[in-house]
Amino acid sequence: MRNGTLAPAVRRPRPHVTSWPASPRRVVPAAVLPTAPAPSRIKVLHVITRLQAGAGGNTLLCATGMDPGRYDVWIAGAPGGELWAAARDAGLHTVELPGLKHTLGPADALVLWHLVRLVRRERFTVVHTHSAKGGFLGRVAARVCRTPVVVHTFHGLSFHPYQSRTRRVLYHWLERSTRRLAHHYLAVAPRVAQEAVSERLAPPGRVRVVPSAVDLGHIPAQFDPPARRVLGVPRATALVGTVGRIDAQKAPLDFVRMAAALRADHPGTAFVMVGDGPLAAEVRRLAADLGVEVILTGHRPDASWLVSGLDIYVGTSLYEGLGRALTEALACARPAVATAVNGVPDLVEHGATGLLTAPADPEGAARAVGWLLDHPAAAAEMGRRGRARVRAAFGPHAMCAAVDACYRDLLGLPLPPPGR
Repeated sequence: MRNGTLAPAVRRPRPHVTSWPASPRRVVPAAVLPTAPAPSRIKVLHVITRLQAGAGGNTLLCATGMDPGRYDVWIAGAPGGELWAAARDAGLHTVELPGLKHTLGPADALVLWHLVRLVRRERFTVVHTHSAKGGFLGRVAARVCRTPVVVHTFHGLSFHPYQSRTRRVLYHWLERSTRRLAHHYLAVAPRVAQEAVSERLAPPGRVRVVPSAVDLGHIPAQFDPPARRVLGVPRATALVGTVGRIDAQKAPLDFVRMAAALRADHPGTAFVMVGDGPLAAEVRRLAADLGVEVILTGHRPDASWLVSGLDIYVGTSLYEGLGRALTEALACARPAVATAVNGVPDLVEHGATGLLTAPADPEGAARAVGWLLDHPAAAAEMGRRGRARVRAAFGPHAMCAAVDACYRDLLGLPLPPPGR
């Protein structure tokens, strides 16, 4: 302040950003040249608790989508995930860590020892961690081994109001205690990034949003009649469904209560849940008690295709980083109703790409679904806008390009020329 007035803000010169010159064309074809030595590759280790479901699928797409000429990619995580076979088939190096589980326990010390040995032996340039346990153990191992670059992705927060207070405090401490052990953070949605900074899980200015990708090549761009026939519901019948593991996070009993409430005004509607899980038996019991028929398909490897047979997709999750099945539903232009939790409102914008409801409010979800059924033209337009959003920004190529840019930035490497 000068003479009672604010001093003008000091303009700091912005760093001059240049890119390395583009490679010139070869003078002669490579086939007639002497063999050149193979270029060195950047060794990357992804550490994740469980290689399954949303975060696991996202991690696998990231690992397989990086340029194999530049990156040598490994994945380490708990044994038994459903995606290990796909990772091996894709040519990735895989390390299943005995004793690594979702919950905390004495075996974690041995898991950390195995991780430290792995990181020290293979001398990774980048350790990229995911999920709470994998993130904690992976970042600690990377720090012990002085790994040059450490990145962590927030697929969602590991603590939430539906946990016991002890568990919530413990997971919050786990996440916060390692906030200084990564050089940069990625988040699957803007609200997830904001939550990470607000909860002091990541330093301000060190989080980059990278939308969680889905494999768009396996998802129809619109309603697919063969998918409806597999679900066994006539085309003339409105079909409301959901996809995902039938567990407490997804609140499947709220889906059943929503279905029962909706049937009062829309008695001809059919309901389906694609997936399996520990609450499947409770879902069947509640549906019988409420007198509503809900089709349970069990686990389906083609779930991302079957969603294209729905008329309306409903997500009743109590907490959700972004929602892989929800993203896939929007990719095939399905009108969606979803709970406004964590990063979901960044994907489903109320009245634009779907409708939002409060978590643990099945009656509110029923009203939203009923509104879409009563306004089919508006519902179809929301579906189309959701599809445009997802197909423009949620493909694997866009995600991998953003991760590649993050790695390059931290390593001081130039970005590739446009178009490459």
